[in-house]
Amino acid sequence: MIPRRLLLAGLAGFAARPALAQTSPQPELPKESLTIVTRDGKRHAFSVEMAISPDQQTIGLMFRPSVPADGGMLFDWGSPRASQMWMRNTISSLDMLFINADGSIRAIAEHTVPQSLAVIDSRGPVRATLELAAGTAERLDIRVGDKVLQRIFGNAG
Repeated sequence: MIPRRLLLAGLAGFAARPALAQTSPQPELPKESLTIVTRDGKRHAFSVEMAISPDQQTIGLMFRPSVPADGGMLFDWGSPRASQMWMRNTISSLDMLFINADGSIRAIAEHTVPQSLAVIDSRGPVRATLELAAGTAERLDIRVGDKVLQRIFGNAG
């Protein structure tokens, strides 16, 4: 999955970036703990890869055959901004959670379509985007407004 903002940075310059020539998954990124607390107080723990740099974010979960049930990837944008993603070269369906700066879930895109170039939009500024295995939001009854606890939101403890 590639953040669309990188595409808009200039197709000619972007096309020359090594990330677009990528034909295999990037090495596993450093992992951190993340917990989702649903409105009924249930806590769901994950160990997620942290996509911090533009190159890490550009490659994301491309070419990964699967995502663990308790894993995923957190894209930290550094500060709130619109997040526009797509599934180019992503072969596993995902659930994408768009997360506000306070850790609340702003929007959820479930069962994204592998290899699709359709834009998946946060519908407003978010601090981060969390990608989980497809079906996770439904299985754990995660909804808009639920809380994500993680150090980048200043609410992990």
